Amino acid sequence: MIGLGRMGTNMVKRLMKAGHQCVSTTFTRSGRRAREEGATGTTTLEEFAGKMRKPRTIWLMVPAAVVDSTLTALVPFLEKDDVIIDGGNSYYHDDIRRAAELKEKGIHYVDAGTSGGVWALSVDTA
Repeated sequence: MIGLGRMGTNMVKRLMKAGHQCVSTTFTRSGRRAREEGATGTTTLEEFAGKMRKPRTIWLMVPAAVVDSTLTALVPFLEKDDVIIDGGNSYYHDDIRRAAELKEKGIHYVDAGTSGGVWALSVDTA
């Protein structure tokens, strides 16, 4: 998970509760709390990509305005068949462009706008 604001942190907590191993990168207090609860924390995108098993699945929970700059910094550390999921509120035309650009590198891009707000961790989905 890249982007551990309230929603990203709660998503990591929910994933770990379900038995998934999570790697995160952030400098926020929320990110430190996620690491304290068992997520593997990193401080650079290179370290982040290096801690994951291949093929990697990377979920972005960053504001739409920084998706492109995040991808520019991240993609050099990725390989064919890695998957990037954009869980933010990106404009769909931007997602179509990103998917086409990443496809040329063999990287899969999924637009999956995520809802649930900051309270979603406490919602019982069972």
